[in-house]
Amino acid sequence: MKAIIVARVSTEEQREAGNSLPAQLTRMQDYCERNGYSIIETFSFDESAYKTKRDEFDKIIACVNGTKEKVAVCFDKVDRLSRNIFDKRVALLYERAVDDKIELHFVSDNQVINNKMSAGDKFAFGMKLGLSKYYSDAISDNVKRAFEQKRRNGEWTSAVRLGYLNVSLDAEQRLRKDIIIDPERGHLIQKLFELYATGNYSLETLRIKMIEMGLVSQKGFKPSKSCIDNILNDTFYCGVAMSKKYGSFPHRYPRLITRELFDRCQEIRLNRVKMPNKALSKDFIFKGLLRCQNCGCSISAERKIKKSGREFVYYSCTNGKGICKRVYIPEKDLLRPVYEVLERFESITEETQNELVAELRKNTEAEVVFHKAQINRIRGEYEQIKTKDDRLLEAYLDQCITKDIYDKKHQEYADKLQVLNIELSEYTKADHDYQTTIATVLSVARRAKTIFEKSSEVAGKRAFLNYILQNPTVNEKTLGFTLRSPFNLVLKLADCPNLLPGRDSNPRPSR
Repeated sequence: MKAIIVARVSTEEQREAGNSLPAQLTRMQDYCERNGYSIIETFSFDESAYKTKRDEFDKIIACVNGTKEKVAVCFDKVDRLSRNIFDKRVALLYERAVDDKIELHFVSDNQVINNKMSAGDKFAFGMKLGLSKYYSDAISDNVKRAFEQKRRNGEWTSAVRLGYLNVSLDAEQRLRKDIIIDPERGHLIQKLFELYATGNYSLETLRIKMIEMGLVSQKGFKPSKSCIDNILNDTFYCGVAMSKKYGSFPHRYPRLITRELFDRCQEIRLNRVKMPNKALSKDFIFKGLLRCQNCGCSISAERKIKKSGREFVYYSCTNGKGICKRVYIPEKDLLRPVYEVLERFESITEETQNELVAELRKNTEAEVVFHKAQINRIRGEYEQIKTKDDRLLEAYLDQCITKDIYDKKHQEYADKLQVLNIELSEYTKADHDYQTTIATVLSVARRAKTIFEKSSEVAGKRAFLNYILQNPTVNEKTLGFTLRSPFNLVLKLADCPNLLPGRDSNPRPSR
């Protein structure tokens, strides 16, 4: 009888456990030689037997269909045929064997499938197929449980992000790995977010800037525009891993940026239409910041050179809706009301500053109280759950509960404690931010004019204006705007110190 021999592996473990392709082929060649079979075709390949798509195995089916005489199709074991009892290929080969068109030989299992099988042989074959499927299903379940546990522990199991590195904790076996910040690229990723948060960079100009600063992938490739976009959208950098299949979960690795910086970048992306989007073109202080109060269209800028050689910058409505008359406004006229506000900030006295500090603290008092209350709540819940977990351990040690019950409940408590730890860190940071905001606001306000004038680059001046101005518009030749909070409050109280609580509107000299 002629024979077709088939050798298959699907995992590294099978190669190293005596199931390598050469080992299978040797066993089947010896088997054919002992039984006097002549080998007409040999198939040796790597392919999972658990998947529906099996291109390599389909070549065997085609070979069997093309053979007119009866052949013996030889496998090392039943699980080399398939691990899926519902595989149509198994049914096809089985029916051909029962119809005496072929024979299926399983060398190591010492079983032959043909038309002379007894009921016991058929039952044994079915059991082996079932056990093969059970083995794969059990492995799949174990892998799923392992990955669920890893997610609960905040471990990331997919490709490492640019700015991080995979390192081996076990130098010899390299089995245990961890993720650390890449000392060569981590600070560049931080800078990437910081630059985009200024609102002065598009994805393309940011890509060019990061390449100039030396950002490349671990393989040495320059980042593409889509790569920059993916980085800006990735919450992994601020502490939250995102899986398409399992959703988001907090990871345990060091953060490259704060959540506030990430949210700021997302805000820039959503409001990109209001931001400069052609930074490669000529730069202007108000580029991308102004809207026409009459029609809502953008205000564009252009340079004009006089016969004397002097250069001037003018702004005008783009008149995209065709309802405005194009009026040109000199940049110096638009800057005039801005300088007036900056000079008012500069005139704040030390006495007024101290009073403003007290007033601003009162304005944030409600938020501070709220955050402290939340911190106390979280700490209280944490202590309660920790106490319950300690009692659970005592119950297990006293053999009042089984290990399964302990493990399940302990994991539930551990998950809750992890969530509370993350929540506590966020509220603690927020509480600290409230305490530092007041000093920052006053420092910026009093030095506003100096900061603006000393910004050597036009982009720096524009970024500062975008930081303090809100909804700037142009009506004919007049610039209108409001100040962002809390700078509006600082200016209001600086102009009218009598509005401060406790100040008499008609103070009398003290005696």
